[in-house]
Amino acid sequence: MYDHVLIPTDGSDGTRRSITHGLTIADRFGATVHALSVVPEGPFGTFETEAATEAARRAVDRVAMETRAADLETVTTVVQGVPHEEILAYADDNEIDLIVMGTQGRTGLDRVLVGSVTERVVRMADVPVVTVRLTDDIRITDAEEARELAHEQAEQEGYEDVTDVGEPHRTSASWIVPLEANGHSMQVHIDAVSGEGRIAERTRDEDR
Repeated sequence: MYDHVLIPTDGSDGTRRSITHGLTIADRFGATVHALSVVPEGPFGTFETEAATEAARRAVDRVAMETRAADLETVTTVVQGVPHEEILAYADDNEIDLIVMGTQGRTGLDRVLVGSVTERVVRMADVPVVTVRLTDDIRITDAEEARELAHEQAEQEGYEDVTDVGEPHRTSASWIVPLEANGHSMQVHIDAVSGEGRIAERTRDEDR
């Protein structure tokens, strides 16, 4: 029924559940997951900046990590434009069968905009749209706490000489902590709601 599932993401907490739902549906039907992040432009959006573009890349990379863990095919795309227009255009151009979106984005003005984006996509899309609302509270809000949990996770899995190689960053209610251990680089994923961790990415030639 579904061959291509689109998950628009802005990297905010509100997309956490939509990612989970989207991957569950994709796994059920063996569908390819398309992760799309739109850097807004225009009078009410945020003009494209290096920081905004990098945040968008991290957002789609977060989805890609989850799809790899689920052994699903994934396509990641970052574009600039009017969010609902870009989402609808992407769906038309890539034979998308289903769109899965969060109804709550970042705080302040962006939160209002994200809600408006979802509403417009629901009204205008030619394919089914599943909307998912964030209900979980974020518990891990401090980067240092995420770093400590990441170190603990790596040590629990048998890694030694665990050191930091970058600053933790949070996207989609998850912390991504770059570490190095046993002479290899890795990224540890810490769930900001549950505090649970796992090795999300490691070098291919790693020999534990």
